[in-house]
Amino acid sequence: MTPPTIGRLRVDGATLHYEVRGEGPLLLLIPGGTGGAASFDDVADDLAADRTVVSYDPRGLSRSPLDDPEAPQHVARHADDALRLLDLLSPEAPARVAGCSSGAIVALHLLATHPERVERVVAHEPPMVEVLPDAAEHRAMLARVQDTFRREGLMPAAAVFAAGLRPSGAAPTVTPATPATPPTTGLTPRAAARVERTMADMPYFLGRIVPGFMAYTPDVERLAALSDRLVLAGGADSRGELPHRCAAFLAERLGAEFVRFPGGHTGLSTHPAEFGELLYKLLGG
Repeated sequence: MTPPTIGRLRVDGATLHYEVRGEGPLLLLIPGGTGGAASFDDVADDLAADRTVVSYDPRGLSRSPLDDPEAPQHVARHADDALRLLDLLSPEAPARVAGCSSGAIVALHLLATHPERVERVVAHEPPMVEVLPDAAEHRAMLARVQDTFRREGLMPAAAVFAAGLRPSGAAPTVTPATPATPPTTGLTPRAAARVERTMADMPYFLGRIVPGFMAYTPDVERLAALSDRLVLAGGADSRGELPHRCAAFLAERLGAEFVRFPGGHTGLSTHPAEFGELLYKLLGG
């Protein structure tokens, strides 16, 4: 893996950590969950074969600290951060953008509000419950997650959240209790640091990102007019799960292309080679 060039960008209310690889037209990678820029480590070099690839830690996560740690988080503000990166690194030309999970929500908002800056978007499983016909059921689930977080703490809330993502009627998955701090013995220093950052970011993600992002309502009419620039994607192994349903239902409403990627919701991590190869093709490689 080629070490990236590291940059820091001051934005309104935060300082963004970003990483640059390669040369050529810009591809912006927007991570989801708590993965940050590191979630693209296994695919970024290959994607940078003929373009400049930029990944980053979204505000409030990992190495992108907030000025006010208690500041509310909104999709529009995160999309503005992505726009600031485009303006810095590709001021003269529109970019291609790929986002996963909550990062895919940001990518969709960026396309809808600044189409002149975006040439093509691949959005993998954006979990936006408001696009579903049974949205009320999922709003109630999100409320239960936050209530559990306040009353019982992180791990019980994470269990409620995980259950809410499973297909309707699926049997509960019985797994051993997840330790609050997963062991890092045997990992490389880089991998151990990634695990530690991921766990440290979980309270912020579950308590601040999940409720606002998953309840976000996209501008369907606007996105439909831009559907020729948009690919919505779902995992081959995640059919019926909430994020996959959101992506497939939105693609149908927009008349946009829908593509199945290898693996499930976290196919980027579980099937990086295959995931990266398909992403490269969809982005015009």
